[in-house]
Amino acid sequence: MLFDYAVLGDTIRDMRRERGLSQEVLSGLAGIARTHLTMIENGTMHPTIETLCKIAQALGLRTSELFSMVEDRNNRDE
Repeated sequence: MLFDYAVLGDTIRDMRRERGLSQEVLSGLAGIARTHLTMIENGTMHPTIETLCKIAQALGLRTSELFSMVEDRNNRDE
């Protein structure tokens, strides 16, 4: 099974919205450009593990929690 970057992006977007954060705020908390976050959320950018760690931390999650959410969502969609 290949990693689905669209599912990753959807998961990050949903978590961001649940927390009431704009892309501008989340990208600032994660220390990445807003356009970078936009591309990750759209599934067109394949982020590094370091970037995913920063995003997870900015969302108040452990990186493993973020990956678990992505895996659960991917399994639901199959």
